[in-house]
Amino acid sequence: MNKTDVEYLYSYDRWANARILDAVSGLTEEQFTMDMKSSHGSIRDTLSHILAAEWIWLERWNGVSPKALLNPSAFPTVGALRERWSEVERGYNEFIERITDASLDRVITYTNTKDEEWSYPLVQMLQHVMNHSSYHRGQVVTMLRQLGEKGVTIDLLVFMDVRGK
Repeated sequence: MNKTDVEYLYSYDRWANARILDAVSGLTEEQFTMDMKSSHGSIRDTLSHILAAEWIWLERWNGVSPKALLNPSAFPTVGALRERWSEVERGYNEFIERITDASLDRVITYTNTKDEEWSYPLVQMLQHVMNHSSYHRGQVVTMLRQLGEKGVTIDLLVFMDVRGK
């Protein structure tokens, strides 16, 4: 993987996050926060988890090891999620601008929320974050369908078609 690949996957991640937020924007507060018996319970909590993970990894890459994820209750509405996500996206844009092909091999050590120390090459961390977000967005699509709402297509191939490859 090189910087161009990272930029491409990051563009896909931003596109998919925006599509999923658009898809849930018409939900009632009850639907948004209803416990759907999924990994993180509700649509709100699952989206908050994606946001929190993207945020905490960015912090780690910037040399900070937060002790906890963001609290889902801090995001009572889709608008609140969007606002915080836009801040995280700005941070990602700045970070990705600074990386180079060579820096992708740099091993980063961080302390997780359980106070355990881990080390991985940056490229593997970036791949993990994109995969993690995709996994949980898929859960949100399932929850939307369980609520009787229309799902949203967030496949990488659709992204390729939309942006012309």
